[in-house]
Amino acid sequence: MSAAPAAEVDLGDLGFGRGAHLLVQRALAGLPPGGRLAVSGRDPALRVHLPAWCRGRGHRVESPERDDRSDLVAVIVRGTADDDRWFGAERAGPALSTALSSRPPARWGLGARGALLEAGGPEARFDLDDRDLVWADVAPHLYAQAAARQWDPQTAVPWDDPFALPADVEAAVVQVMTYLVENEQAALVVPARFVGRIHPHFREVVQLLAVQMADEARHMEVFSRRALLRGSEMGTSSAGGRQSLFTLVAESDFALASFLLSVLGEGSFVDLLSFLHQFAPDPVTRRICWLAMQDERRHVVFGMAHLEHQARLDPLLRDRLRAAIHRRHDALADTAGLNADVFDALVVLAAGGWHPDDVAAGFDRVQALQQAMDQGRQRRLVRLGFRPDEAAALSALHTRNFM
Repeated sequence: MSAAPAAEVDLGDLGFGRGAHLLVQRALAGLPPGGRLAVSGRDPALRVHLPAWCRGRGHRVESPERDDRSDLVAVIVRGTADDDRWFGAERAGPALSTALSSRPPARWGLGARGALLEAGGPEARFDLDDRDLVWADVAPHLYAQAAARQWDPQTAVPWDDPFALPADVEAAVVQVMTYLVENEQAALVVPARFVGRIHPHFREVVQLLAVQMADEARHMEVFSRRALLRGSEMGTSSAGGRQSLFTLVAESDFALASFLLSVLGEGSFVDLLSFLHQFAPDPVTRRICWLAMQDERRHVVFGMAHLEHQARLDPLLRDRLRAAIHRRHDALADTAGLNADVFDALVVLAAGGWHPDDVAAGFDRVQALQQAMDQGRQRRLVRLGFRPDEAAALSALHTRNFM
């Protein structure tokens, strides 16, 4: 004689075509293998659907004697298939970012961090799978900040504010905007090359870089839109400028790319945007430079935090950073550096007029900008552990194209 069922579930009028399996699963979950569950219900198809479902799940069905006065459909004897399926399963590390694995295995792949992973899945290879090569403790905070501070190019910028500029001043704005677009294109492509290489276990870094790419895409949009706001043509693009940017895109090492782009390039770019915000001749230019500057500061913060973390653990990192600066300098030694049209346009904007004294003042202000960029680079290099004299020498080797 069979043992009495340890549990029962009444499905009422609910059939398997409308979710009855969820109630059966829930009732079986509390039973051990071999446990018995009485299933009652009034759906006429239950006597066909329930045994079929049980066979697919590895459970045995005992059919009771037919009794038209009872809603009892069957007794399920719980099988071991569900337990067997999860034999050998493991957690993909702790779920919280405060307890990351230092080297997550490939078998965790695209599984959500902290999820229970069924054994036997594909091994997705991510070559940037070392915590110390990609992580910064500030990454979760920076991502939350970045997500909260996304802005809409259509509504955040006063595109319709009336203003009129002399043709030569407008041409200077167009030239600078053209230069900014080129730099932002490079700044988008560089993190894009690494996002797919970082192990998803470090998802906050991936998320942060994804938002950084969205930032750069938005910057490209507003700079292009400002360039074409009063005309239909962009400014000039120098071969040397494009070569300088290409050296960033070609760097395949994540730490070195972060160093050259975020610590040196975007750090100087923040100074440039601050300069343009100060000397912008119209409200649209002023606003877009201010908005972009806030985003770029965040990019620099992550680049610095990531490299400071790595420098504490790898005493040879500074040798690699030093070599990267020299390698890039040598590659650009025969180029002209900053597009002369861009330099002249910056002088025009800083001058604010065409009197010789205005032009002289504008020239001096651009020179002061370059000195500020140099001082900023030196400070960041010192933070990474370089001696002040070496930081000065390395900063002097930075591309004349700013980025």
